Amino acid sequence: MPVIRDTSKRRSTQVEEPVVENKRPKAPRKNNVSSIVSNNASKESPVKKLLPSKKKVEKAAVKFPGRPELPGGEVLSMGQGDVGQLGLGPDVMEKGRPSLVPELSGVVEACAGGMHTICLTQNGKVITFGCNDEGALGRETSAEGSEFSPGTVSLEGKVVQVTAGDSHSAALLEDGSVYAWGAFRDSSGTMGLRVVGQIERLPVLFLGNDHRSGGGIRLASGADHLVILLRDGHILTCGCGEQGQLGRVSERTANRNSRHGLAHLLSPLPVHLKLKVLFDEIWAGAYCTFAREKSKGEIYVFGLNNYSQLGHPHLKPIFHPVPAPTFSGNKWTQISGGQHHTLALDHMGVPYALGRKEYGRLGLGKDCQDATSPTPISIIANKKTKWVACGSSVSFAITEDGSVYSWGMGTNCQLGFGDDDSDVYEPKFIKSKQLEGKKALSVSGGGQHAIILATASQLTSNAKTNSDNAGPSTEK
Repeated sequence: MPVIRDTSKRRSTQVEEPVVENKRPKAPRKNNVSSIVSNNASKESPVKKLLPSKKKVEKAAVKFPGRPELPGGEVLSMGQGDVGQLGLGPDVMEKGRPSLVPELSGVVEACAGGMHTICLTQNGKVITFGCNDEGALGRETSAEGSEFSPGTVSLEGKVVQVTAGDSHSAALLEDGSVYAWGAFRDSSGTMGLRVVGQIERLPVLFLGNDHRSGGGIRLASGADHLVILLRDGHILTCGCGEQGQLGRVSERTANRNSRHGLAHLLSPLPVHLKLKVLFDEIWAGAYCTFAREKSKGEIYVFGLNNYSQLGHPHLKPIFHPVPAPTFSGNKWTQISGGQHHTLALDHMGVPYALGRKEYGRLGLGKDCQDATSPTPISIIANKKTKWVACGSSVSFAITEDGSVYSWGMGTNCQLGFGDDDSDVYEPKFIKSKQLEGKKALSVSGGGQHAIILATASQLTSNAKTNSDNAGPSTEK
């Protein structure tokens, strides 16, 4: 019997949500993409270099300075699985606790998108599962049930990083080339990915390895935009720019109805600053972008800032990069953005939160106010944190001993506490039988699900103590 899938729960691109949110917002049905295809749009294969190169650059394989290379591990999923984003098969519509994805090992990176998941293995292969309505899986899924189980994406070369947005995915190869597939969306519907109005169901080349910059070294995906950090320290962006997240178009030209249309938004083009500024790291929230300046470590921001989630006092969309004053004076190693909040991790392992408080997503307690600057999350401030992550309205942290904590909106079972769908206002330790004896390496929050990457290593005594104190498990 065929599986009937309800994809109406895909997150809407409307971001100016009211103070009282619908905990499971219904997005409008996807528009017919043929209605927005430009008459002048190219119909030819999009696999070609987007920017001409000036010269070939001899370079070593891509490595990420300051980022530890994770050992291969196993993937666990939790939350909503009605379109296969959990990777647990067509019979699993929801999982309240972390559950092991079968036949998937040796994974070094796992990212949760809006309604899909993408994983990278030790040998550089890309695995995807989940909703493929707009091509986010990058592979053929005509066989019944194929979206619900992990499948391989065909790419020529070894992949070293993957990212996932709402309806798109991207991969960085070791030679610096960048591929992407799926589609970007704006408030009017599907934009396309590379060609206006055209969904790309297989990987297409966005940046060649012979680009004059030397190629890419880092990717970051927001809900509907892609950020590429180049080897020479500059940044390219593409996708939806309505909230300023591209950092290179004005508010007037960020709309598809401007005289520029959509083509200049879909092309990965450079972000320009008045002064010469080079970057060594990038991160993306759902509708915003963060970039770390190379010499002094200043954090530059652009995008949606209606709840001070960018750490800037200007409570309107920021369309061009500016330093975030509230991030000054600290050394930041990781930043993760949700829909209206941000988590940041400093070099001492202290996690911070800023932005919107509703549903406990900041982890600062039930009676806290919106945070306009990075505020330490006190309940885990004394536990050295090594990883932070945001979903739309949820948050996660992994401490040095491999323990996973979560907090925020409990409606979608993303937090990993079983049948309890209560909102959680402070970090809470996740206990699961399938996490026992494992050490978490990373966690990623999607639209309505979350993905944990863990090794089979034994937890330290501290993590075991956390597990003992968490009480008996009621997991079935």
